[in-house]
Amino acid sequence: MSTTTLTERYVHEVVRRIPAGQRDDVAAELRGTIADTVEAREPAATDEAERDVLTEMGDPALLAARYADRPTVLIGPDLYPTYIRVLVLLLTAVLPVVTAVAVVLDVIDGAGLGTVIGTGIGTVITVGAQMVAWLTVVFALVERAQGSAAPERRASPWSPDDLPEHRPSDRGGVGACAAAIGNALLIGLIVWQHTAAPYRAGGAGGDRLQVLDPGLWSGWIWPILAGLAGVVVLELVRVAARGWTVQRAAWYAAAEALFALPLAWVLYRQEFFNPAFLTDFNGDWTTPDSFYTAAVLVVLAVSAGAVITRFREARPFAARG
Repeated sequence: MSTTTLTERYVHEVVRRIPAGQRDDVAAELRGTIADTVEAREPAATDEAERDVLTEMGDPALLAARYADRPTVLIGPDLYPTYIRVLVLLLTAVLPVVTAVAVVLDVIDGAGLGTVIGTGIGTVITVGAQMVAWLTVVFALVERAQGSAAPERRASPWSPDDLPEHRPSDRGGVGACAAAIGNALLIGLIVWQHTAAPYRAGGAGGDRLQVLDPGLWSGWIWPILAGLAGVVVLELVRVAARGWTVQRAAWYAAAEALFALPLAWVLYRQEFFNPAFLTDFNGDWTTPDSFYTAAVLVVLAVSAGAVITRFREARPFAARG
């Protein structure tokens, strides 16, 4: 049986939905009100009286809305600070990198100054808007997955049995969200370079080339993309569940293997980059074998480190289970 009392679970469900500045006062007020009301009931049946009092107080989500004096929001106060931190990270770290890449590609193509500036401004506006929109969608879905009652419960009267188990604050959610969004952007970049063929051989007016070997799309690129997609999904599941379990970590390891092993293989065989792109980009210089060896080692080391980290984070949950 959980060591968290019914009252504490009820108070937590109320205060997590209101602004941080009100939480301590509201929590103290609720605990006092519940305790006083229970004490005024039948002293010999404290547990039953507590359930009756909480039932009469009603759904904590509705009570929280009254305390906050506002309707239910798209992203609740429990997730909102994390949402802001991830949004700031994306707009100040990821967006500048994406913009710089787009500008550099235009410069390599020999585009004029006006075109380069237009590309930079357009990338900031379009990619920035996409980041804000998709991040909001993800957090809204997570909010409803972890903080909302199921539709069938809402159709029936609320009772203390609907209270979820109290879970501690999830500080690792920021990193998981950032990792999911970063990998999703990587999937988009791989697909974009295939469809747009952004590199122009010989500068402006030259033939358009893919950066990655077009032959990958006949085989190895599919497990790489599938593994990346699996990693994205599992990171989002981790955010919704507020932690890793051994089972989720095992699935994550499988997704990482599906991504990293084929990638390491094509790098080892030097079949990752488009030969026409390398010939035009390198000129008389030849990419040394040591570059590919180092790239293989980095891919395997980063992937293995991520898997080990997930299993370490899953240990406390396994121990409590």
